[in-house]
Amino acid sequence: MDASEKLEIETRLVGVLKSIFDPEIPVNIYDLGLIYSIDVDDDHIAHIIMTLTAPNCPMAEELIEEVKYKTSGTKGVKETDLKLTFSPSWDKSMLSEEAKLELGFL
Repeated sequence: MDASEKLEIETRLVGVLKSIFDPEIPVNIYDLGLIYSIDVDDDHIAHIIMTLTAPNCPMAEELIEEVKYKTSGTKGVKETDLKLTFSPSWDKSMLSEEAKLELGFL
């Protein structure tokens, strides 16, 4: 896979992730800063590292399953390898400018 194809798939993945909303905050998980990295390898496997706003999030399992399901169904992706991490732990500084505006932090 060449660099432009990789970038195209990763851009599609960002769009998909922006369609997934945290159940408790009216902002998508990408703009919330919950996605730490996205990397698509030559075998078309999307490696995604993400976190949650809180380790004890009651909707964690559903949110993780939604991310796996939607990203695995993205054109150019054969499967998703999703890793959940709490290091570094999420905080408000990870919000995008768009999310800060939406939540009234700007």
